[in-house]
Amino acid sequence: MVASLSFLLFAGWYCYSQEPQWSTPFERSDGWETADYDSAIAYYQQLADNSDQLTINTMGKTDSGFPLSLVLVTDENHVALADVASDPRTVLLINNAIHPGESDGVDASMAFARDLVFDTERYQSLLDNVIVAIIPLYNIGGALNRNTGTRANQNGPREYGFRGNGRNYDLNRDFMKCDTRNAKSFAQIFHLLDPDFFIDTHVSNGADYQHVMTTSQSQKDKLGLSLGKYMHSEFEPKLFAAMKQAGYPTIPYVNAGGAAPDNGFSQFLETPRYSTGFTGLFQTIGYMTETHMLKPYPQRVAATRVFLDQALQLLATEGQKLQSIRRQDRDDYHQQKSVPIAWEVDRNQPTRLEFHGYEAKQVDSKVTGGKRLLYDRDAPYIRNIPYFNHYTVSESVTLPAGYMIPREWHTVIKLLQINSVKMLTITDQLTLPAEVYRIESVESRSAPYEGHFFHDHIELSKVREDVLLRPGDVVVPIRQDKARYVVEALEPKAMDSLFRWNRFDTVLQRKEYFSPYVFEATAAKLLSEDDKLRKDFNSKKEADSVFAGDRRAQLDFLYKRSHNYEKAHLRYPVARLLDLPQ
Repeated sequence: MVASLSFLLFAGWYCYSQEPQWSTPFERSDGWETADYDSAIAYYQQLADNSDQLTINTMGKTDSGFPLSLVLVTDENHVALADVASDPRTVLLINNAIHPGESDGVDASMAFARDLVFDTERYQSLLDNVIVAIIPLYNIGGALNRNTGTRANQNGPREYGFRGNGRNYDLNRDFMKCDTRNAKSFAQIFHLLDPDFFIDTHVSNGADYQHVMTTSQSQKDKLGLSLGKYMHSEFEPKLFAAMKQAGYPTIPYVNAGGAAPDNGFSQFLETPRYSTGFTGLFQTIGYMTETHMLKPYPQRVAATRVFLDQALQLLATEGQKLQSIRRQDRDDYHQQKSVPIAWEVDRNQPTRLEFHGYEAKQVDSKVTGGKRLLYDRDAPYIRNIPYFNHYTVSESVTLPAGYMIPREWHTVIKLLQINSVKMLTITDQLTLPAEVYRIESVESRSAPYEGHFFHDHIELSKVREDVLLRPGDVVVPIRQDKARYVVEALEPKAMDSLFRWNRFDTVLQRKEYFSPYVFEATAAKLLSEDDKLRKDFNSKKEADSVFAGDRRAQLDFLYKRSHNYEKAHLRYPVARLLDLPQ
């Protein structure tokens, strides 16, 4: 069924692919060529020159030096880019070539855009209800770095781009930390459009199975509130049913970790470093299409195109309900007393998933002499296997009235500005009650990860105190539409917090020290004048034999409890305000 549908799609992929001027580079080839950056942009420009319904807009720069392009497709009542977010229609945003070697969406989106504007009988009524926005190629630097070998596990196309961008960043790890121009420009586009639904096109890695299309989508528990329930119980079943009827039975991304998936697998938890995790912070449902790497390229492009069609058709009928739930969740989020900031999979509550797989076995390796995993394509099966898609909250925080960011942390303030966060700049000095974190311990990765030494484990303590707000300091109120992003960015233990991404690492290093032979006299004076300190000091020596034998550790204990010790060390500079300025 799948193979025949693919053939039909490419034999006559709607009537316009038969006219040479409207055929895409992919269609003009034998189905094994993908458009490069120049030809893709030129094609969209050609469409824009011949249709009032499609515009191609130049947006912010990327690390490559080239700007991002944004294609906007509407009905005959074309809406200006600046007015999209306020338009009552549902907004669909499609992102392509974040990994340019995974180019299926590049070619599928070009033909999709063409047919949206020319095949009025099929699409005009849908565009009455949905605005379609397309980023033709997000990772322009990687798209320009074409080769034929780096996608070692992938069956076509013949030539493609490279995963890393011009600075060798994996852009699908950069949405929260925002190191690249690409991510900053994406944020500009995202907040300008405020899309209701987001699709990021990819190609999978991992196990072998019969499915052409899998998806990595917003995790229902992490998306939370009414939106997570709606996506899981209503939207996704309809979307997957439509894909199955179209000949592409679709399941969630096969997250098997290099093992055979026969015994089940867990849903991928998309933290905000990833595109769909990032969009979820703004109550936008996100889906990554993950076509199967070993399927022929024409078949993968066809599956991606069908997914775009089915998503559009579903949004045309479900869009108003989706928008209503988004608005309600935005209001409900900041009215909660506490909110989750981390999740972990619950392996005690599996659901069942209809999986179309191949029998897997261990055979002798002709290369290593050991055993290797082999999938037998002559032994297909359909089984219901365990699927672990229930996540429980592992960390939560009470919501403050807002956060105070000292004016010196302008790089953090700038990141919040890029993401359209509402902030108040203090003009007159004042004092407000707040909670302040102290960093008790941090465990970081020993090797660089996307340009950072990510903090995997953090322990905090918290004290309540009155904090001084000075002119230029910034207050971020929690009662706003961007509240969930604010919490993820500023709560240190959130899964992709700015603290974890090293934005505050200077507070982890002491700047002033003491010389033991000098501080001895000060330490003796402290012990003679402070009964509680003397009691705590002696108790620790009695309870800790290592401490009792370590002169430097004893002096350091007293130093850290003296007025000599710097206040900034291990003090998280962002305060959790209990009241807001009046």
